[in-house]
Amino acid sequence: MSTNIRWWAVGRRIQYGLGFTSVWVLIGALVFYLNFYQPPSCLDTMMNGKETGVDCGGSCVQICAADVLPPQIVWTKSFEVVEGQYNAVAYIENANQTAATPELAYTFQLLNNGQVVAERSGTTILPPNSVYPIFEGRIFTAEKAVVTDTRIILEPAQLWLPASVGRDQFRSIDIALTGADEKPRLDVEIENTELVPAENIEVVATIFSEAGEPVTASQTFIEDIGPRSTKQIIFTWPNSIAKTVKSCVIPTDVTVAIDLSGSMNNDGGEPPQPVTAALEAASAFVNDLNENDRVAVITFASQAGVVTELTNLHGAVANGIRGLTIDPLEETGYTNTVAALQVAYDELNSNRHNLDARRVLVILTDGLPTAAGDADVITAAIEQAKVLSENDIEVYAIGLGAGVNQQFITDIASDATNAFFAPTIADLEGIYAEITSSLCTAGPTKIDVIAKTKANFAPLR
Repeated sequence: MSTNIRWWAVGRRIQYGLGFTSVWVLIGALVFYLNFYQPPSCLDTMMNGKETGVDCGGSCVQICAADVLPPQIVWTKSFEVVEGQYNAVAYIENANQTAATPELAYTFQLLNNGQVVAERSGTTILPPNSVYPIFEGRIFTAEKAVVTDTRIILEPAQLWLPASVGRDQFRSIDIALTGADEKPRLDVEIENTELVPAENIEVVATIFSEAGEPVTASQTFIEDIGPRSTKQIIFTWPNSIAKTVKSCVIPTDVTVAIDLSGSMNNDGGEPPQPVTAALEAASAFVNDLNENDRVAVITFASQAGVVTELTNLHGAVANGIRGLTIDPLEETGYTNTVAALQVAYDELNSNRHNLDARRVLVILTDGLPTAAGDADVITAAIEQAKVLSENDIEVYAIGLGAGVNQQFITDIASDATNAFFAPTIADLEGIYAEITSSLCTAGPTKIDVIAKTKANFAPLR
């Protein structure tokens, strides 16, 4: 009888013990659950729940990197600001329709003949479905080295998110480029086309040449733009861009320099033709200039002088050119090309110069410079022509006559492509027409103004 009671008591004690233990296990589990348990999420750095990758895909906002097209580099270039200082720009394409990254890491490398002379790293936003710029300014090269090549290295983006809108959120509704030849300034009215405000907006403006090559870029930031509203922004550059942007949007100040030395009376063909035919070709060139262009005329023989100062009265200037004659005393005079180049430089830098315009000299001559004595006027003319080119005056040189010194004509032109040769006066009309077409390209200047903001990225959760 006593033995049965002991077993019964033991059984009861076991039951009590199990019950007590169970209660504390449940309490401990509850405490652990409340304080330590984390349900599967898209932020736990583990592949769990309804994910297709670690914290991405499936029910997660983050898009898996394996599911997106990697960014592609469209072009990269550096623009010299001053000696040894550059702005670097790259255009990057994101071909994904909705996938974007707020953290694209990159490194610009500026090179001189294959050697890295400057480097700059950073991160940027890459919205979806278009091409976007990356801009880094005030990059200084080692020992003020000249940059001959630029490249950008993109790190694989680790974070890809859906973006509600892309490049279409912002548009430029008014663009005005002024001061192209002195202190270029771009005034832009930019519009936020969405029904939500935009904040912390990065805007990059890039100007392209007539050949579609980028010639300069600038960056600015906007704190905010309200929904369906606009804001005025300004971009500036320290150096002239008139010489490199040849759209007709930028007018031209042209000085036409005409050789009226005695030899011009019997140049250009068999039989020799008088200078009047050359003057007719130059007159037609002036009449073909755009209405916003200004033109001046200088003549040179033993001396050089301004016949007509810079003006937009093209018809009057053209008539004046047709009335020019060679002074009979110049039949035994000289060809003072050095003075012609100096006078042209002064006129194109006078207060008559339109600061919104590029500056151009078109010089017609039939031979080498000459002077009394032993002065090396050929070298002096070449050096003076370099002064014009180095000061953003583009020099077009026309050599008239089959026996003209072609090397000299090439040397005084800003570029070999700016040197022209007219074996006869009959060739002049076509040459002047070619120069006219090269001064500007019809149609608007291509100016990209691209804005982007982080505000469009979906939040992680």
